Amino acid sequence: MSLPAFETLRGGLIVSVQAPEGSPMRHPQVIAAMAEASLCNGAVGVRLESPEHIGAVRRRCPDALIIGLWKRSFPDSAVYITPGWEEVQAVWSAGADVVALDATQRHRPGGITLEQLVSRVREDLGAPLMADVDTIENGLRAAELGCSFVGTTLYGYTEVTAVKRPPGLCLLGPLRQQLDSDVKLICEGGLDSPQIALEALSSGADMVVVGTAITGVDLQVENYCRTLAT
Repeated sequence: MSLPAFETLRGGLIVSVQAPEGSPMRHPQVIAAMAEASLCNGAVGVRLESPEHIGAVRRRCPDALIIGLWKRSFPDSAVYITPGWEEVQAVWSAGADVVALDATQRHRPGGITLEQLVSRVREDLGAPLMADVDTIENGLRAAELGCSFVGTTLYGYTEVTAVKRPPGLCLLGPLRQQLDSDVKLICEGGLDSPQIALEALSSGADMVVVGTAITGVDLQVENYCRTLAT
């Protein structure tokens, strides 16, 4: 599908519908049901992991806005969010409207650079890209390369931001001031209440992505049980 007009997305909630390996929640039809429930209750889109889950949601929710990614680990790199061309192709072919990828400056599997990957995606697929970044500099760089969306997804999860704790609200103001107006700025990570999500919008985000606080059944239950046991 073509991307909805930005006016219909601004200020909206995108729900990250994911489940960890080994969880009963990781079944494609469970993911699709959670995605549909999110959309029926006002979410403007969903963020999904793996071609299998993207395909399941696309079939169940044909008009949904889907930001897709594929987490794959490689021994020669810490990058795991849609790290290479094969993953981008699979996510796009499965039915994603936007492909999310790690846009940090870390070494990628196989030695491909972010510049090379983004260039190939733009030339061969024309797929809109969401840059998952950790710093202001990496967000600006990703936009210069041609990414249509910039998200604070990796703030607190890379070597250079390991001492930080998401959400990356501090990135939003500077990024919004320096990014072109047609680049969509997304706050993702650590938005564990509606109040913090609203603060992210007030700080400059165009949209917010919320995952664990809404769909992270495994982690939420584990946290409750751990706290009750102390």
